[in-house]
Amino acid sequence: MTNVSATPKRSSSRLPGMLFEACMLVLAALVAVPFYYLFATTFKSPAEASVHPLRFPTGLNFDQYAEAWNAMNYLNVLKNNLVITVVSVLLVVLVSAMAAYPLARRRHAVNRFIFVLILSGIMVPYQMAIIPLFKLIKSLHLIDNQIGVILIYTFVFMPLATFIFNGFIRTIPVELEEAAKIDGCGTWRTYWQITFPLLRPATATIVILTSLNIWNDFIFPLLFLQSRDKGTILLEVYRNVGQFSTDWTKMFPMMVLGILPMLLFYLVMQKHIIKGIASGSIKG
Repeated sequence: MTNVSATPKRSSSRLPGMLFEACMLVLAALVAVPFYYLFATTFKSPAEASVHPLRFPTGLNFDQYAEAWNAMNYLNVLKNNLVITVVSVLLVVLVSAMAAYPLARRRHAVNRFIFVLILSGIMVPYQMAIIPLFKLIKSLHLIDNQIGVILIYTFVFMPLATFIFNGFIRTIPVELEEAAKIDGCGTWRTYWQITFPLLRPATATIVILTSLNIWNDFIFPLLFLQSRDKGTILLEVYRNVGQFSTDWTKMFPMMVLGILPMLLFYLVMQKHIIKGIASGSIKG
């Protein structure tokens, strides 16, 4: 009798979990529809895409990818994207980590004021400073120069990175640095050999978030990179938008080629994203 009465209770207790999983599957399917539409359209002709937008393509024709590759000069714009993203991320990590270290270790009122001043960069949208930025970059003669875009990205993403590093450095015991100084290490050597290696979870999180934002940014390359040979992938995609109509079957392969490097990067770094978020939630 006990076993018979326990069976309905077990099934009823599992019902909410099954309903939740079913809802998650439905939501996952809804999220997957735009991606399916994007990839499926790249293999269709314009007529087929307009008549049957969601139908599976009748054949796998890669000619449109070849046309998109040549029209975009893909290797050149990919190189430009990589240079801008990699250099900007390196500068963000180095500058922010070094700025966060004294702000976290010295609790002086001046340091707190500087930290709040840096954090104000998170609160104020960078779009509000487009005109002053353009005048500044023009006065430095860095218009149509990738260095100007790299400097802008560095200082736009530095406040958030400094905030993350600052919170993470405070979780590192000061005794480790004191022991290194007793062994004869100076402040510079102590930081790079003891403190900075312990910042790997925070560094991985900052690298991933900053890379995704810089790679997908459109405003700064549009404003500051005027030559086509110095442009980025999104600029090439934008140049194929017609004034009165757009051939989506030609534009979608360009979009796929644009997101493919970041998709691979995200899949490779996914483990580090989870570690960084979990470490920050525990230590914060």
